Amino acid sequence: MSTTQHLQDFVTQVRRDILRQVHQVNSGHPGGSLGCAEFFSILYQEVMEYSSDFDMDGKNEDLFFLSNGHISPVFYSVLSRSGFFPVEELKTFRKIDSRLQGHPTTHEGLPGVRIASGSLGQGMSVAIGAALTKKMNKDSHLIYSLHGDGELQEGQNWEAILYAGSKGVDNLIATIDYNKKQIDGATDDVLPLGDLKKKFEAFDWKVLELKEGNDIEAIKKTLAEAKALTGKKQPVVILMETEMGNGVDFMMGTHAWHGKAPNDEQLEVALSQNPETLGDY
Repeated sequence: MSTTQHLQDFVTQVRRDILRQVHQVNSGHPGGSLGCAEFFSILYQEVMEYSSDFDMDGKNEDLFFLSNGHISPVFYSVLSRSGFFPVEELKTFRKIDSRLQGHPTTHEGLPGVRIASGSLGQGMSVAIGAALTKKMNKDSHLIYSLHGDGELQEGQNWEAILYAGSKGVDNLIATIDYNKKQIDGATDDVLPLGDLKKKFEAFDWKVLELKEGNDIEAIKKTLAEAKALTGKKQPVVILMETEMGNGVDFMMGTHAWHGKAPNDEQLEVALSQNPETLGDY
């Protein structure tokens, strides 16, 4: 069990990794990555049962699927700092012949990556398929997945959500990064999502609302509640309200940093707000 201080130090270092990855190639998606740093850190440092000796079959361990693959900087940082591959490989982010592409892919063989997730809207279907496979194999471990809120504008999600609720896929915990922002602005301005809680409940999901999605203790508590709700004939979804760009004051409160890298001066300011804790790569 990780201490709160360890988790906070881990999160701070992950933020530094995110910022440095996108800055070095002037490309990538820092906003959503920063907003989910706490979630990823807790999931991999405390919640999931897994082996860093990566095997694509994933038998007898919990599995995670990232659907909104553009937030790969946070995914890569946490995977590397959880032992899946050397932290130094973060230097290769988005470079030619790197295993760390802008959107995660499987053909490079990067440990920890189970699906290619450049095309939004597909991760829910994959997660449900993996959950059903666990059931067929009589494997009691769980499936975790993460999805963007703007991503829910893709219709494939709702076919999958309907299926999981109708079939009682109760070994699945899906989390929605509910920051209410996407690349073109506020989700309410682009295509309003309405009452997500009522929508998921109408599709026979158990819904947990996490209002403080960047608070370590709140995330730990909600993930524990979600795990306790599995095995009860309903899939579980967490509506996790986060702040895009969290931890960097000038990136918060706006969608502008969805897919824009900081320049040299901005990086210096951002890093000063997130001092090195576990060692830079």
